[in-house]
Amino acid sequence: MELIKVGEKTYYIKNPTNIGIYKINDNEVFIIDSGNDKDAGKKILKIIEEQNWNVKGIISTHSNADHIGGNKVIQDRTNCNIYANNIEICFSKYPLLEPSFLYGGYPFKELRNKFLMAKGSKVDEIQDNLPEGLEYFDLKGHFFDMIGIKTSDDVYFLGDSLFSEETISKYHLFFIYDVREFLNTLDYLTNLKGNFFIPAHSEGTNDISSLIDTNRSKVKEILEKIYDICKEEKTFEEILKNIFDIYNLKMNENQYVLVGSTVKSYLSYLKDENKLNYEFKENKMIWKQLN
Repeated sequence: MELIKVGEKTYYIKNPTNIGIYKINDNEVFIIDSGNDKDAGKKILKIIEEQNWNVKGIISTHSNADHIGGNKVIQDRTNCNIYANNIEICFSKYPLLEPSFLYGGYPFKELRNKFLMAKGSKVDEIQDNLPEGLEYFDLKGHFFDMIGIKTSDDVYFLGDSLFSEETISKYHLFFIYDVREFLNTLDYLTNLKGNFFIPAHSEGTNDISSLIDTNRSKVKEILEKIYDICKEEKTFEEILKNIFDIYNLKMNENQYVLVGSTVKSYLSYLKDENKLNYEFKENKMIWKQLN
């Protein structure tokens, strides 16, 4: 982990999930996201302690396990408050909700892992609880009620609203809960003006325009792929297999629920756009292009 200063009061720690730090005074800081597990949380605390800072609070952009994995250990050791937005509070308090939501039922043992299920922590509503110098704004699409954070240094922490070019070129599909809102968020980000932007899983930069284009293009490509797959009648499982085969992806438990949930979100978008329809045949749900 590397601590990088990007403003008078704003820092971030380079990590697989980037961590934001904002100084609210000479001695106290707010953390933005906390990494993927307790080890990440311990490393964050070590960096903060080396700077002679104290943790006053944690802001969770959203409740995916790789963003709240360090919450419990940091809260236990510092007694700090944690803030999140709406539905994200519930998932942070009760992490079993994430694998349950993704699987669509009680998750079997292999899905109850730290990649999909963090440790629960005490979390409060973010509204009216931010210190002076920090603002939050909606970044819907990737998850239910994800937010971004703007600091007084005009630095923007963007959560999972944008995925890196490396991630997209390697995996092609990235998790999306609501495709329409994800595209709306990309439009919003296009008009965002700031000094510096920090997506959670990409290098900080002063220009996100090409990354926005890459994310938008990939979403549209996936929509076209799924639409083409459904020229012939297909079940969801057949559509999912086709997507994995097209992109040479390898199925495992985590990918099944993450990519599977995302493909269902694409199907919902195409249905609402009157591109696809479904019917039930021989007790199977069948998807097909609309004529």
